[in-house]
Amino acid sequence: MGKILSLGIVGCGDIAAAMALLGRLTPGVELAAACDISRPRAEAFAHKHKIAAIYTDYAAMLAAGGFDAIYLAVPHNLHFEMIKAAADAGVHILTEKPITRTLAEGQAIVAYAAQKGVKIGVNYQYRYDSGCHRLARAVQAGALGEVLYARINVPWHRERGYFESSPWHQTIAQAGGGTLITQASHLIDIVLWAVGSPPVSASGYTARKVFTDVEVEDLALGTIEMQNGSLLQITSSMVAASEQTVSIEIYGRRGTAIYTNRPWPRVKFIGVSPKTEQPPHWGLHALQRSLKGFRDWVLADQPYLIPGEAALPALAAVEAIYQAAETGRRVEICPDQSITEAY
Repeated sequence: MGKILSLGIVGCGDIAAAMALLGRLTPGVELAAACDISRPRAEAFAHKHKIAAIYTDYAAMLAAGGFDAIYLAVPHNLHFEMIKAAADAGVHILTEKPITRTLAEGQAIVAYAAQKGVKIGVNYQYRYDSGCHRLARAVQAGALGEVLYARINVPWHRERGYFESSPWHQTIAQAGGGTLITQASHLIDIVLWAVGSPPVSASGYTARKVFTDVEVEDLALGTIEMQNGSLLQITSSMVAASEQTVSIEIYGRRGTAIYTNRPWPRVKFIGVSPKTEQPPHWGLHALQRSLKGFRDWVLADQPYLIPGEAALPALAAVEAIYQAAETGRRVEICPDQSITEAY
């Protein structure tokens, strides 16, 4: 393999457009193919991003080859089979989160890809966000002391068009859930990564406050207990009257760290002044840093911050909160070896 990562893009929606634009600005990345079930959408996408090969059939794209890796920006229920097919073709994968719709699928596909010798990266790009990265590394270094608890708040706003433009977001079968799996899982991933302890139990509530005619929740509240005894409280919404600042608060015995994403990603430390660490790549956005990390992982075997197994704990936590909300009972999480090894 040479010094250029040749990438095929599957799914030509909004997030793929952002990734394609950043890919064109990233040295060592070449956009080789575009695939979408809508040929007009695939053609328009390819024309805009100067991509030569256009497909409407994923299997045909894999059979034709001509790329080192694929980037998946498709409904969550398609992840498992598409990753499996790419692994069978010897193609590496960068997929949008979650790795799969369910934890069982995620555990199975991580093991399968390892057997095939291909790499799965999961685009939990907040690990490459400058503020989140500084927060996580400081916590991992023990700067706050023993972590007692953490809080996540995702007060987002979505219009009806969010569901109308991408109807798959409306259904459990395709999306797996709503605001918790789609939005909050980014921040859940950061806290679990920072604290470095797997989730062991969950309680939670979900509701449809505004979008009452869809299957998925637009509001979720949950609590996660980690193996080391730390507690994580989560509030995630897509029905705030206006979109507000996303925040992570981590409280330790020696100090506190507070992350906010507006007006730019930043972290404030209270009671401590730790030495902080910048993300391993420069980039215009965390998405570009994530892409650079994946590029270097595939081409040079340099560590990527979110290999497939590292995305499983957040999925386990999300799935347990959904189960707790449905049953009205606290749910125990029994992570298998693949989740434990993520730490």
